[in-house]
Amino acid sequence: MAERGEVDWDGQFLTPELAFQFETFASVVQHRRTQRLDVRMPFHHLKTQGFWSARTDSGEPSTHRSVTRFIVVDPEFAAACRDSDFRTAARQILIAKHFEPAERNALYSLVGLDVPTDDEIARHAMFETPDDASQAGRTGRFRLDVAAAYDYTCALTGYRVNTVAAGAIVDAAHIHQFADSLNNDPQNGMALSKNAHWLFDSGLWSIDNDYRILVAAEEFTESSPNQRSLLDFAGECLRLPRNEKLWPDQRHLRWHRKHRFLGN
Repeated sequence: MAERGEVDWDGQFLTPELAFQFETFASVVQHRRTQRLDVRMPFHHLKTQGFWSARTDSGEPSTHRSVTRFIVVDPEFAAACRDSDFRTAARQILIAKHFEPAERNALYSLVGLDVPTDDEIARHAMFETPDDASQAGRTGRFRLDVAAAYDYTCALTGYRVNTVAAGAIVDAAHIHQFADSLNNDPQNGMALSKNAHWLFDSGLWSIDNDYRILVAAEEFTESSPNQRSLLDFAGECLRLPRNEKLWPDQRHLRWHRKHRFLGN
């Protein structure tokens, strides 16, 4: 988040977006635990390490994770986090010192670092090969980048629901099927709600060259008395990221229209 300029150093709140990112990283080590990892634990308890102070809604020092709503980052730590060399060194040290070999391979890829050669031991750990671990990291990176680019909002419907407990309702959906393309570039992805993702993968809707919605109207029946129907979206413009460099690549859209879309 520091790298993208998304941290409010004077008062970083515990948001659903922060919880979503934590969940992606936490999935690498979840196999060690019987209970789901909870972002509220480190958010509150890392205050004891001096990185930040934990505060309640009213701004008072927090004494328990259940009432910690935001943190105020230590100025020296904030200054360090703004430095790219420090961030790289911190990632290298933290991953090397505190994680198992197979986890390290996934985490190196997740944060964009090369896997060190001495981590070949990962072949005998949780993942079959370091390449498998790296792929898990790249998949996590795709999920983070795509969901954030679309502001955790469904590109088809505009629906957005985020919670600290369960994360975001959207999936990071591949346009050109990953099994075929092996492509985790953010421009091969969209943030879609569960229903929209299923409908897209099933070929019931697609996107034209002008980023407008195409619907295979002859291929399905539907009933939606309390919400908009899929047919209602035909001809509307896809909800696109603010950053044009993250808009879906036309090559991937053409692939989907040719190989998945059931309409004309």
